[in-house]
Amino acid sequence: MRLAGKVALITGASNGIKGEVMGFGGATAWLFAREGAKVIQCDVNEQVGELSASQIRDSGLDALFVRLDVTSEEGWINAIQATLSRFGRLDILINNAGFGAGKGLEATTSEEWDAVMDVNAKAAFLGMKYALPEMRKIGGGAIVNMSSMHGIVGTSRSTAYSAAKAAIRNLTKTAAIQYAKENIRVNSIHPGNSLTPRLMAKYPDGKYAEAENMVPMGRVGLAEEIAHGILFLASDESSFMTGAELVIDGGFLAQ
Repeated sequence: MRLAGKVALITGASNGIKGEVMGFGGATAWLFAREGAKVIQCDVNEQVGELSASQIRDSGLDALFVRLDVTSEEGWINAIQATLSRFGRLDILINNAGFGAGKGLEATTSEEWDAVMDVNAKAAFLGMKYALPEMRKIGGGAIVNMSSMHGIVGTSRSTAYSAAKAAIRNLTKTAAIQYAKENIRVNSIHPGNSLTPRLMAKYPDGKYAEAENMVPMGRVGLAEEIAHGILFLASDESSFMTGAELVIDGGFLAQ
């Protein structure tokens, strides 16, 4: 029980339906709950999120779904308050929500740029801004921000997404330095191509050869594999890590 007694808020966590391909957030919610955490699954997809949380509870574990638009300051305030009302504390924040627009620089509109930056970088900023005071009250906490392999290297497309994930990478390091002496650790995770609902939407024919060929291991990752990395960074096993970046990409960045 690596998270026994901990309370964890996870954004972008609705895709956690049992028996279906899960997103990073949904897979993390299940793993955290199995490891003893009380989980708050946050997303804008209420129907799927409520079902996922109810399935976790039906398994004898503890989960609560809270609707959250991660770009909304008021939404964050309400989500944190719902967490405190139900569980009385907040130990872990997983800023997982995000999306991208697969376009080159000139093809990217200002509206698309703003939307991608908001759901990724602004959301991570707001999540930390409102979670940090609650972690301070209990003497510490752990934050994991979802970046990407494309937050470290450039890409021939997904201009706004790559920029947003790079912003998260350095925002993580900045927050880590600012709160290190308060026992609040902030790390980022950098997944590569992985089998999630997002990848399935990109390749509706179910053929992932393009994504697989980018990976030295010759396959895409699984959401559960990324979730285990998130668990490590959120648990006390990584107690001397802050401002670090954990890459889980099948060797892509080693090329």
